[in-house]
Amino acid sequence: MRESWRWFGPNDPVTIEEIRQTGATDVVSALHTIPTGEIWTTAAIRQHQSLIEDCETDLAPLKWSVVESIPVHEDIKLARSGHEKYIENWIVSMENLAQCGIKTICYNFMPVIDWTRTDLNFKLSSGAYALRFDQKKFAAFDLFILKRENAEVEYSAQEIAEAKHVFDDMSETERSKLTNNIIAGLPGRMTDSYGIDDFRAMLANYKDVSSDILRTNLFAFLSKVLPRAEAMGVKLAIHPDDPPRDMLGLPRIICTADDLELLFDALPSSSNGITLCVGTYSSRPDNDLPAMAKQFGPRIHFSHLRGVSRDPDEQRSFFEASHLDSDIDMVQVIKELLNEETRRSDEKLAGENIEFQDIFIRPDHGHQMMGDIGKTVNPGYSGIGRLKGLAEVRGVIRALSATK
Repeated sequence: MRESWRWFGPNDPVTIEEIRQTGATDVVSALHTIPTGEIWTTAAIRQHQSLIEDCETDLAPLKWSVVESIPVHEDIKLARSGHEKYIENWIVSMENLAQCGIKTICYNFMPVIDWTRTDLNFKLSSGAYALRFDQKKFAAFDLFILKRENAEVEYSAQEIAEAKHVFDDMSETERSKLTNNIIAGLPGRMTDSYGIDDFRAMLANYKDVSSDILRTNLFAFLSKVLPRAEAMGVKLAIHPDDPPRDMLGLPRIICTADDLELLFDALPSSSNGITLCVGTYSSRPDNDLPAMAKQFGPRIHFSHLRGVSRDPDEQRSFFEASHLDSDIDMVQVIKELLNEETRRSDEKLAGENIEFQDIFIRPDHGHQMMGDIGKTVNPGYSGIGRLKGLAEVRGVIRALSATK
């Protein structure tokens, strides 16, 4: 496996020099300053690439290998008139990346928002801090802060009463913080931050968009992109919806193994693949991650190796657990990924055209801990917590590889 590390650019509190010290060999990054829908030029790509890859000859080299992400414009998701120009711009950006040697692209098709959490500093029993999604807080936001039209039909009477109790117990400062946590621009989002009125307006755009409609729009997008990706040797790796279920009246379409089967049945292109985000998929108890890693092995080009611990009394609530101490068997997931790499190696030896043998992996959403507590960091992306996660995952990979 290829160990990678996400870097948000020159303003990232974790520097390239510090990433090199982790032992990771590859970097996951993106051109965050380019507005959604505009073309990533080769000049801009090479400039960012040089920040990552240029170093003194006596230092271990790093390589920008994975893009996370080229954002997909909302007009594409809504199939609005004129959206074809944004598809073409996305394709040109992809082709420009390939010309620069960057051929693995993580992306998502989530409407309006990327990953959503209610708490960015949830204190653990260890004293470290994690990201958390609290269903009752989220319902309180949806029903009594956002006041989304007809939201109450999506909740039971008991859920509404519990949400009202949570809302009443919050101060104005706490309500404002919850709002910012849910709708502000979090790491992983490439779009602008919204105020509450803007957010309502964006949600309203999807009032008549069902899961079937959104899936049709995804397939239409990919039908244009995949032939060009194949021609350039690019592997696309769709990230699941996070959390992986409908929320805020928005449809979600990449949540389960069944969703992935629909995707690959419709578009069997070899360039059509996934990011196996273990934490996202495992926040649904009906997703069996080791089984999914085995089932979709040939489609896995990238993996976020993190996990979550779900609330036993409310399975929709969870916090980001330590990388090896979550609700899923991370060791077995890693074993399945190693088995997939072995399969690819055997096929390559047999003369098959296997260009991508290694799977890129990275630690994700590490705890804010030790010397990082009190520092200004991207939520979920402090240095020490991710370093701990990478070390744990690396140990599992080494141990399993030694027994093969």
